[in-house]
Amino acid sequence: MKVISIVFVFFLTFPAFFSQDSLSLIFIGDIMGHGGQIEAAYNSKTKSYNYDPVFQKIKPIIDRADITIANLEVTLAGPPYSGYPQFSSPDALAKSCKENGIDVLVTANNHSVDRRKSGIIRTLKVLDSLQIPHTGTFRNPTERKHNNLLILRKGSIRVGVLNYTYGTNGLKAAKPTIVNYIDTAQMRLDIENTKRENLDQLIVVTHWGMEYQTSPNKNQIKIAQFLLDKGANMVIGGHPHVIQKAIWKKDENQLIAYSLGNFVSNQASVNTDGGMMLELKLVKEGNKVEIREPGYHLIWVHKPNINGKKSYEIIPCNLYENDKKIMNETNRSRMNLFIKNARKIMSQNENIPEIQLR
Repeated sequence: MKVISIVFVFFLTFPAFFSQDSLSLIFIGDIMGHGGQIEAAYNSKTKSYNYDPVFQKIKPIIDRADITIANLEVTLAGPPYSGYPQFSSPDALAKSCKENGIDVLVTANNHSVDRRKSGIIRTLKVLDSLQIPHTGTFRNPTERKHNNLLILRKGSIRVGVLNYTYGTNGLKAAKPTIVNYIDTAQMRLDIENTKRENLDQLIVVTHWGMEYQTSPNKNQIKIAQFLLDKGANMVIGGHPHVIQKAIWKKDENQLIAYSLGNFVSNQASVNTDGGMMLELKLVKEGNKVEIREPGYHLIWVHKPNINGKKSYEIIPCNLYENDKKIMNETNRSRMNLFIKNARKIMSQNENIPEIQLR
């Protein structure tokens, strides 16, 4: 028995003065919520949380895109708030994401079930209350049937998004809640159903691979090719907490980014203290939409001590790697090590250069 055609409920619709034949996208990696981040966001005087300082220096780049998509690798399950190994971040994290230019949050990852069924449900409730489109986890089968395929639209361009994870740390979503897992039979069916929706592009966001490995493994490569063969145009990966290479198959109008690394976290070991943002444009000519001008931005998480308290801010490496004002010599040395290693990894890219903003 075939699944009923997916119906979407979320649209990102943009004003008519935008060009009707192009859509710019930015993909960013894992938004983590370690204990240190929660402490840094807390204001003891107001007894409230504020994550806006995290985004201050990176927001101008996020704002370059019509739509920015990120992986929310925490639950918004309410207090008590906690970091690793079972994340629950304040709702203020999602609020700051939206207010600083992140338009879409995917939610299928290995921490989706950290706070069990109630955590899944409350996370979705918070995102809905903030009007942040999402996919990857669902309250029940009916919601998955209607909302699994997230469709984003600007002018005449229609882009679909699907999201899957390799697992949930051994925890299973209690019925009726659902987490999308990387399952070839289900993904094949989901992609087949998208063909009824008159999409111009299909993006599959995958949570996969081995943590801290800077090269994709055989399974990632196999799954990526499977998804492209079945009809996806782009496969965007996360989970390893380090960056991995990206490939633009220009002639096939396909793109793979195996891992974007961390967007923000408290991780500090080699290669985990930063990540990349992937930027590209979709251009529609006639009835065909092509991927154009893909490139990446390296980002690094600066953790300065301000008035005796650690804070967090995401640094666009290209703009600040030679700056001697915003960070001390120790932090600058750490950032430069990340940049050196990241550029070595990204030298394996195919047709995807680093974007220069100077």
